[in-house]
Amino acid sequence: MRVDEGPAASTEELLVQEGDIAGDYLERLLDILDYDGDIDLDVEASRAIISIDGGEDLEKLVGPRGNVLEALQELTRLAVQQETGTRSRLMLDIAGWRADRREELRELGRETAQKVLSSGERIRLQPMTPFERKVVHDAVATIKGVHSESEGEDPRRRVVVFPQ
Repeated sequence: MRVDEGPAASTEELLVQEGDIAGDYLERLLDILDYDGDIDLDVEASRAIISIDGGEDLEKLVGPRGNVLEALQELTRLAVQQETGTRSRLMLDIAGWRADRREELRELGRETAQKVLSSGERIRLQPMTPFERKVVHDAVATIKGVHSESEGEDPRRRVVVFPQ
């Protein structure tokens, strides 16, 4: 490492190491299940991103509303933590589900914000995962005249959009 690279380079290296560990773990899982899939590793926004695409059985690893995907992400994070000794924030996407869901949630956030602007009444959305809530909060934040907060306890935690 060059002297002028400093902590940023070492952080990037740690995230690449996380991605490699996660990729190996997921490769073994796919082999055990006899599923086909291409694993892609990336680093984005100080987070390792792992995507699995290409196999027709992969949708089974997403499950209803992404429940299986969330569980696999947590197991993968634990596998990385066991190797590195530090908590991982890696993000796992399978068959593009998370990317598609992100766009649906952005649209939900924007539409809800517009309804709140029109009606002047707050709107409570259905319970969501932390990932889903963050995407909705970010979308609402782009609309002037409204704001959002989370309320409740997991797994019933939800986004509420308010007029300002």
